[in-house]
Amino acid sequence: MIYTKEVENMCPVAKGAKHDCAPIPQEGKWTNVHEISDVSGFTHGIGWCAPQQGACKLSLNIKNGIIEEALVETIGCSGMTHSAAMAAEILQGKTILEALNTDLVCDAINTAMRELFLQIVYGRSQSAFSDDGLPVGAGLEDLGKGLRSQVGTMYATKEKGVRYLEMAEGYVTGIALDKDNEVIGYQFISLGKMMDFIKKGDDPATAMEKAKGQYGRVDDAVKIIDPRQE
Repeated sequence: MIYTKEVENMCPVAKGAKHDCAPIPQEGKWTNVHEISDVSGFTHGIGWCAPQQGACKLSLNIKNGIIEEALVETIGCSGMTHSAAMAAEILQGKTILEALNTDLVCDAINTAMRELFLQIVYGRSQSAFSDDGLPVGAGLEDLGKGLRSQVGTMYATKEKGVRYLEMAEGYVTGIALDKDNEVIGYQFISLGKMMDFIKKGDDPATAMEKAKGQYGRVDDAVKIIDPRQE
């Protein structure tokens, strides 16, 4: 350690009370974090790229500072999906400090990692008050059956109104309208379920029929329109 002459000439002053770092809630305990290995938790972070044309939702399950599980979901940019594939290979097995200082290929994923790092080290994790945290594999529960990201895609113009294109339930095939042309429900196909049926041996037409569903007052509709064609 090198000290300047000014510091060397100073007289020593004893340190009084020990001011420890503030404890943070982690997996059902209150923890004083001194090292990266003291950090555990499961949480999500949202990031965006510089031109703000795409976004990333990053979910990490961290045990003793190590990323044991990573879920990378992206939207809005075709190149970002390939970046997500690379990031998923990079993240697991790294400490959260290593991951913060690693190029995760895409601006949005890097920003999500930064936001998530702040949540974790400040004790704002989703599992802060869960005894022993969440098991590795909990990230898949975010995806639900069929292991597909939940996506909402809506389009609207002042001239022609709204079009529902994708809901949490799946791909929207029809929008139900009442006599005033107001939306009262929608029909959809759960693509995850449809693919599961096909993998089990159903032909595509049968699988699609079995995966259909509807929400709202579809049966009362005066008219049902295809949101992509009408």
